[in-house]
Amino acid sequence: MQTVVITGGTDGLGKGLALHYLRQGARVLAVGSTPAKGEALLARAAAVSAVDRAVFLQADLTSVAAARDLLATVESTCSSVDKLVLCAQRYRLFGSRTVTTEGFEHSFALAYLSRYVLSHGLRKALESAPQPVIMNVGTPGVPLGRIHWDDLQLARRYSGFKATLQSFRANDLLGVAFAALHADTRIRYVGYNPGVVSTGMPNHLPQPLRALTKASFTLFAASVAKAVAPMACLLDEPPGERFTAYRATRQLPLKGAAFDQADALRLHHLTHDLMNAV
Repeated sequence: MQTVVITGGTDGLGKGLALHYLRQGARVLAVGSTPAKGEALLARAAAVSAVDRAVFLQADLTSVAAARDLLATVESTCSSVDKLVLCAQRYRLFGSRTVTTEGFEHSFALAYLSRYVLSHGLRKALESAPQPVIMNVGTPGVPLGRIHWDDLQLARRYSGFKATLQSFRANDLLGVAFAALHADTRIRYVGYNPGVVSTGMPNHLPQPLRALTKASFTLFAASVAKAVAPMACLLDEPPGERFTAYRATRQLPLKGAAFDQADALRLHHLTHDLMNAV
């Protein structure tokens, strides 16, 4: 039986993937921060006779300590992990800068640091599986945002858009660095951009932008069910290269600053130092 770990696994694309793999007979560990959403996922699992293979793990992934606790829980309960899907994200495009209890900017902590901890931390469990794969869901191929090397926590020049885009660019580099650092690994790391998908993302936006975004989703966004299909194909038959990037079904060239290996290793070492300070 395959084991699938999904962060952000109780909502949107993460929930869609969780239900897909439960229907396929896998054991699914769905990570989320809201107990009510976890209970709802387990109820859906029961409806497809899969409740014995569904596990909800509550974790606040804005916390590095919580991400490490989650890592320890997964390692203690799973002899191997076949698929790790990193979806946890909460858009904070407006409002003032928020800092976690550990001193990290919110988007940097949730959307990047948690993925760093789990990607590297679950490597041994993944390498115990026959065809291991990590999928990091973000926006590879979108030429927006950059790494603010002199101000990673955006203490001086904060905006929600800037913070969100930096977290996406950091995740592109995370995949590049993972492949470079673990040249002998059997793990395939996929940076994945699903395009516009009809999820609960607009709920985090203020009005009237929330209503406008929901209306545009109705017209242009793919359903979760439609978006999950190509993701599952890549997860089930990962590419041969150690790191690849996709937008839906199209493989992207690993060119330009978004996938620069020197920058990727630079960010890795900076992040490693930040982790040691917590």
